[in-house]
Amino acid sequence: QVQLVESGGGLVQPGGSLRISCATSGIPFSLYAMGWYRQAPGKQRERVASISSGGKITNYADSVKGRFTISRDNAKNTSYLQMNSLQLEDTAVYYCNARLRVMDYWGQGTQVTVSS
Repeated sequence: QVQLVESGGGLVQPGGSLRISCATSGIPFSLYAMGWYRQAPGKQRERVASISSGGKITNYADSVKGRFTISRDNAKNTSYLQMNSLQLEDTAVYYCNARLRVMDYWGQGTQVTVSS
């Protein structure tokens, strides 16, 4: 059974930092590209960042470049999203995604709220 479990979300003040994690099981993690997406209330889900299976290629949405860093630990089957200089508009549910050709898996999401 494939499982992607996000953790680490919470409430943070503007300018603060947060690291969220995505622990996976049931897939050969090192073969999968990983991504983080987010969905704010009333908005469509958007891609935030992605990382290749080997970890050498990363991509970011323009809105988070220079503030967020995606990483992965293939020994722990886990992907991370380090979020710095958080802004009010970063408030959303963040979802983890694992993708390999036609196989596409999602986590249940973790809430990140940026508020003073």
